[in-house]
Amino acid sequence: MTVLISIFLVFIVLVINEFIYRKKTVHGEISRKVIHIVVGSFAAFWPFFLSWDSIRFLSISFLVVVLISKRINFFRSIHSVGRSTIGEVFFAISVGGVSLLVQNKWIYLIALLEMSLADGLAAMIGYNLKVGKKYRVFGHNKSLAGTLTFFIVSVILLTIYTKYTHGNLLNPLIPIYALIATFLENISVGGLDNLTIPFFITLVLKFF
Repeated sequence: MTVLISIFLVFIVLVINEFIYRKKTVHGEISRKVIHIVVGSFAAFWPFFLSWDSIRFLSISFLVVVLISKRINFFRSIHSVGRSTIGEVFFAISVGGVSLLVQNKWIYLIALLEMSLADGLAAMIGYNLKVGKKYRVFGHNKSLAGTLTFFIVSVILLTIYTKYTHGNLLNPLIPIYALIATFLENISVGGLDNLTIPFFITLVLKFF
């Protein structure tokens, strides 16, 4: 039952976002990142009320839906972007892929929040902040504000993890891990960061 409820909730969010997008009340890039944050953050908490097999089933189901949607251009709000990317495909893969690397609900939570929350907020702030330092990586636009946002959110997430799992609020390795994750976010173009970031965080925390 919880699996069906999860599917229903994600579908509702997609439909509402699609309706808003087609009304052209928000820019396509913002629309994509809202879905990225909301669905990704929701999926991050799945281990707390779903089995690992259920999560993998949902991951495969979402991957199939995304591939079909890309083919027929149904959910335009998550596909309409002015650059070459298959981030939504990597997103669906990571939801199940991380569960194959680790069966620890706290690590899974942080890994997916890094992918959804840190990356999503960085993109939204970078897009909306029209002033500030801009730069290009492999032909893709980046902003100093967005990069800094990603780093700060990463530090916060990793600090929360160490506090509630190790009882250690201050760990000198946290800024280093956050910096590496930020570097990966910068160089992983075309949506590849939806794979590299959660997988890196998973491996780091697994052997923390």
